[in-house]
Amino acid sequence: MSATGQRAFGRLDGRRAFVTGGAQGIGAAIAHGFASAGAQVVIADLDIAAGPLLAERIGARAIGLDVSDAATVRAAVGQHGPFDILVNNAGIDQHAFFTETSETDWARLIGVNLVGVLACTQAVLPAMQAAGFGRIINITSEAARLGSKGGAVYSAAKGGVIAFTKSLARENARFGITANCIAPGPIRTPMLEQAVATGGERLLRAMTEATLLRRLGEPEEVASAALFLASDQAGYITGETLGVSGGMGLGG
Repeated sequence: MSATGQRAFGRLDGRRAFVTGGAQGIGAAIAHGFASAGAQVVIADLDIAAGPLLAERIGARAIGLDVSDAATVRAAVGQHGPFDILVNNAGIDQHAFFTETSETDWARLIGVNLVGVLACTQAVLPAMQAAGFGRIINITSEAARLGSKGGAVYSAAKGGVIAFTKSLARENARFGITANCIAPGPIRTPMLEQAVATGGERLLRAMTEATLLRRLGEPEEVASAALFLASDQAGYITGETLGVSGGMGLGG
């Protein structure tokens, strides 16, 4: 650490991080980035095959976890915590018009994308408050701010994450805890590949053309933003939503 007490830029040495949905895509890139920056990382994912493989490769620990089950989340955090950093990245999508969705679809999408964020955050917060430090990073989506044709419930859940994050920032600033969102645009991940498999090349072209940079993002580009928000250098940033979306929504 420097003479000012801050770690070197982008370093997380000595920090303990909990990354949900960390077995692939954006979550895997974040877990890898955090581990490379010196953090002790626990990857939580339903994929009990991919998680351990990644953990072994980057020097992390992997656990199987359904984030929508609050009791299981509390038990996992109790066993593997406490944590200095939480990245709520676990998410699912379903490409369908709202009239074609069911109550079961709503419950599943909201359960993972919003309830999972609530459950994981509530599980880690008491220890962060006691320590007087914490970094909470919630991965939302530009769909939360712009809406998504064929993703109404997903957009609603991700919009709830932004509102929750702002309230969380207000409630926990006095404990030295920051809470921020990252809103990715179209990122080259398995989730996007699934959407394209349903919506076809036309959907892929539309998503790409909605960005000013006219390309898909890479998981590592989101991971870089997460690494910054987790670092000591981001200590004066809270309640914000950072778009990593190639200028999506700005027009042009």
